[in-house]
Amino acid sequence: MQFRIIRDIKTQRADFVFYSNRIIRILVEEGLNHLPVQATSVSTPTDLTYKGLKFEGKICGVSIMRAGESMEQGLRDCCRSVRIGKILIQRDEETAEARLFYEKLPEDIKDRYVLLLDPMLATGGSAIMAVDVLIAKGVPVERILFLNLISSPEGIDAFAKKFPKLKVITGFIDEGLNEQKFVVPGLGDFGDRYYCI
Repeated sequence: MQFRIIRDIKTQRADFVFYSNRIIRILVEEGLNHLPVQATSVSTPTDLTYKGLKFEGKICGVSIMRAGESMEQGLRDCCRSVRIGKILIQRDEETAEARLFYEKLPEDIKDRYVLLLDPMLATGGSAIMAVDVLIAKGVPVERILFLNLISSPEGIDAFAKKFPKLKVITGFIDEGLNEQKFVVPGLGDFGDRYYCI
């Protein structure tokens, strides 16, 4: 139901944000389920021991600006005091090629598991460039998870060919890309609909 609502051109911004946030929270929780855990025990108020699990390691989120920033709050809602890095990559509208403009990442990012955040995976160019930036900073590809709401088969294919060991957590795989390299049926420009309209 949430995907129908956020795809509808008639959906007002408040509803678009609300339902997008619901989907983002589910994606973040699913992403966290893919991180390594270790067995641990705790004492309960009934003087018994409970055997459970705890996360093994440190994490951070890295949003591909601007639309990826919409996913940061969902990560913060699940992980208190999580560090957030930023990468600004913009797609040239004429060539559909990605260009890196800016990156600001935690100094110890190579020691963390990284949840890469971007709501749309179209050609895969921006996501591939973002992963290249993370790898250049020393992050092992196996420690990166890419979270997005909607993907194109072409983007998933390009991404998987370049990074076969990297996990992609997506909410929906659409039909494909149109001539302008936009995901179809898609939902339009996610960042504009989330922040502006």
